[in-house]
Amino acid sequence: MTPARFTQCLLVLRWTPINLASALHCNLAWIEAMKTGDEKVPEELATWLETLARTHEELGIPVTYRGKGLEPAASRATRR
Repeated sequence: MTPARFTQCLLVLRWTPINLASALHCNLAWIEAMKTGDEKVPEELATWLETLARTHEELGIPVTYRGKGLEPAASRATRR
């Protein structure tokens, strides 16, 4: 996996390097090194990230919920 694709996968997943380091319980410096190309992305990690990113790309984000929960509190109170 190239550093560019690694970065793209994180963007698609809406993850920062900190999020990935937290999920993997690993050192942030290692994640940053993969992002810059100073470290090679392990094949198993690359496969996992590709699978997650492709799934997110294919499914997209549901638009049904846009704007939900944005109603002013006063309006919600009158409905009860």
